[in-house]
Amino acid sequence: MPADTASFVVQLDGHAASATDLAPLAFAGYAHFTAMQVRDRQVRGLDLHLRRLRDASLALYGVALPDDTLRAYLRRAIQAGPADLSLTATVYSPAGEFTVAGPEILPRVLVRTAPPADGPAGPLALAVIAHERVVPAIKHVGETAKTYYLRQAAAQGYDDVAFTDRQGRLSEASIWNLAFWDGDAVTWPEADMLAGTTQGIVQRQLTRLGVPQRIRAMTPADMARQQGAAVMNSWTPGIAVSRMGDAVLPLSHDFIALLHRAYQAEPAAAM
Repeated sequence: MPADTASFVVQLDGHAASATDLAPLAFAGYAHFTAMQVRDRQVRGLDLHLRRLRDASLALYGVALPDDTLRAYLRRAIQAGPADLSLTATVYSPAGEFTVAGPEILPRVLVRTAPPADGPAGPLALAVIAHERVVPAIKHVGETAKTYYLRQAAAQGYDDVAFTDRQGRLSEASIWNLAFWDGDAVTWPEADMLAGTTQGIVQRQLTRLGVPQRIRAMTPADMARQQGAAVMNSWTPGIAVSRMGDAVLPLSHDFIALLHRAYQAEPAAAM
């Protein structure tokens, strides 16, 4: 079916972006972003998205736009399209790369929308590859390795890839956070990684639901003791993982349902 062209909006600082505006960004590699799913013009975890953009701007540029400004840019793009859509907000410095701009150079915000997405149905088989992302705490655009290793995993017959650090600990997957279930508690990997907004939503709602959670080092050898595993990102709060490397994992429908229930318990913020 043809794409819903009404879903595609591109705005720069709250206004329709022209080809002249976009040309300097064609090969820009020093920027950060957040991605979200919008339903009925509402967003879950808006505070987490705004905090992500604020913290990353301070880390990369030494200055951040006010939350009210960011929210206004998001609102304008959402109002320009249908009620349900995918949205990506990318923040960059007009000074460009390979320069050290001072805090007087304010970041700019490119907001793009597209049709809504829910992610693959799963379950997914994940290859395990040793890789540590550069500046892992920031959701930045310099991520060639993630797609490279995804392609390597697909060539080996896997659906996607999970990463281990130099200590052998599982950290995250290509564009996903990892979560594990031992039959009693949800376990989150202990390693340097990107803290996902969906992960943050699920964590705080699991706390409110009284579900035990722990953070500990997880290795591929630990998979034999797990009763379920899942990946999550802005598309979905939980897709089952059936295999990780050579380890076959049981499919826990209760675990996946729990992750989705926690996510749905999060109030959505009107835009």
